[in-house]
Amino acid sequence: MFTSQIEEIKNKLDVVEVVGSYVKLKKTGANYRGVCPFHSEKKPSFFVSPARQMWHCFGCGEGSSIFDFIMKIEGVEFGDALRILAQKAGVELKRQDPQLTTARERLYEICESSCNFFEKQLDGSTGGKKAQEYLLNRGIKAETIKKWRLGYSPNTWQGLSDFLVGKGYQREEIEKAGLAIKSENKQNFYDRFRGRIIFPVFDLNSQVIGFGARVFEKVSEEEEVAKYINTPQTLLYDKSHTLYGLNFAKLAARKENCCVVTEGYTDTIMAHQAGFENTIAVSGTALTSSHLIILKRYTENLLLAFDMDVAGDSATKRGIGLAQEAGFNIKIIKQTEADSDPADVILKDPKGWGKSLIGARSILDFYFDSATTKYDKNTPEGKKEIGKIVLPVIKKIPNKIEQSFWVQKLATVLSVKDQDVLEELKKVKVEQSFLQELVRGVEEKSKIVKEFSEPISRKKILEEKIISLILKEPDSLNLIDIQHLPLFSEKIKNILEKLKQEKLSLGDKENNKKDLKEVIDNLSVKYNKSDSDEELKDFLGVLSLRAEVEYDEDVEEEIQLCLLGLKSIEVKDKLKALSAQIKLAESEKDSGKINNLMEQFNKLTKEL
Repeated sequence: MFTSQIEEIKNKLDVVEVVGSYVKLKKTGANYRGVCPFHSEKKPSFFVSPARQMWHCFGCGEGSSIFDFIMKIEGVEFGDALRILAQKAGVELKRQDPQLTTARERLYEICESSCNFFEKQLDGSTGGKKAQEYLLNRGIKAETIKKWRLGYSPNTWQGLSDFLVGKGYQREEIEKAGLAIKSENKQNFYDRFRGRIIFPVFDLNSQVIGFGARVFEKVSEEEEVAKYINTPQTLLYDKSHTLYGLNFAKLAARKENCCVVTEGYTDTIMAHQAGFENTIAVSGTALTSSHLIILKRYTENLLLAFDMDVAGDSATKRGIGLAQEAGFNIKIIKQTEADSDPADVILKDPKGWGKSLIGARSILDFYFDSATTKYDKNTPEGKKEIGKIVLPVIKKIPNKIEQSFWVQKLATVLSVKDQDVLEELKKVKVEQSFLQELVRGVEEKSKIVKEFSEPISRKKILEEKIISLILKEPDSLNLIDIQHLPLFSEKIKNILEKLKQEKLSLGDKENNKKDLKEVIDNLSVKYNKSDSDEELKDFLGVLSLRAEVEYDEDVEEEIQLCLLGLKSIEVKDKLKALSAQIKLAESEKDSGKINNLMEQFNKLTKEL
């Protein structure tokens, strides 16, 4: 049953749509091409084949099915990838063994049940109705409340916990989901969120992974509580990897090739309600390298609606620096009113907010304007302070021509020589770079990026190229004779023999030609003892995709060259072995053996 559900999901989902929701793809012939999300590259080498329902990167070697893609991109195990794709496909998973439910799946279930609980409390409890009235007065419409699944946590110590325990969850599990806190005596648990308006936080597939909570009711006026609190880091929720609202914003961000980044939940919600659906929020943190990796799947243009202090050494500035180094085009949205959040501005004047987006200033213009407003550019002290603010931003510009432009502008603004600015620029110490930050993130979450350190032998390259070319033009299989088979590894030899069998079984039908996908699907034997049929199909699928996207040469001529290359490798390996035997014979002073080996050696050298 489990296998049939996997096949049902595969049949209902298209690999282009699944991968395309994470990676910008461009159609190239019968396939789609994009920048690989699993390693750093400038030239796109990531391909998606709709005909084979597979993906592969020829730069880093990653590739396989939609399940493998979700596992790698989301950093989850197979069971979680299965559930994510089942939800996309509208397939209800049926498990016969309840023990198959992973701890991660249990947390998803707890978060979903909690979200339902909070939603019902907002609509049905006395405190919730007051909170709902507050939200409506803030301009958040009823349909928006429903879309974003806003809720209310009752002002009780164990309201949510008791509800979840009643559904069969352990209090320790509720704590691991970030929804309960263990008391100081370690004996009891109490709810983390009490008397608060709840903002569910979603992953890219709109699954609830955590919560943000705004205070609404206090036990007493004397009680000191934070205005906003969030789910702590859990197996599902990590604020450095999570962007609020991106599940709703990703399509608009890709379509408009721009993403508006705010600081609050309400800012994002109000922006979407007003039609600015490419808006997201970084809540409780600045932009991180992980955020930027995710955003780059959709756009390289960011509009930041942040309250910034250019003179401060803030985390916000550091996040902007990382974005600069990662190649993002960054603009700052100028707030039309002081001390007003984007949510307030949008409620008052949605069209005015639209104009603010259009009139957003480049990050360098923003720094220049802010610094020269704050300090006097005509005094030595003022010039120094302006330089301290602007130079680190210029230092992070990766393009040297663009960097030169801003150096000249700063020199003009400060009435100094370009060379003076360049000298000071050399002294600027750059904080941890985007790549360093990325490496640190990879070490923390190694599933995001995989290192490929295994050297690929020339023999392997030639063997695989021959198979690729044969899959491109099946008739070229006739070029491989029995005398050539010893040149190949056992794995490739078995594949060639099986391809010959498939081809011979056709007889003269359609001039010995057969649909490539059908040939691959019919390869039901294992090519060695450890590899499965599915792996063989994947292997051949990758090689046939490579033939389409990389090889434009004359197939017959190229196969002959590859065969010559394999023959050369075989001869060199034999010569190497003979050299070792000759050295051994010399050490043993066996002249007869030396002469015999030298004769073989000379004969082989003529074959090169």
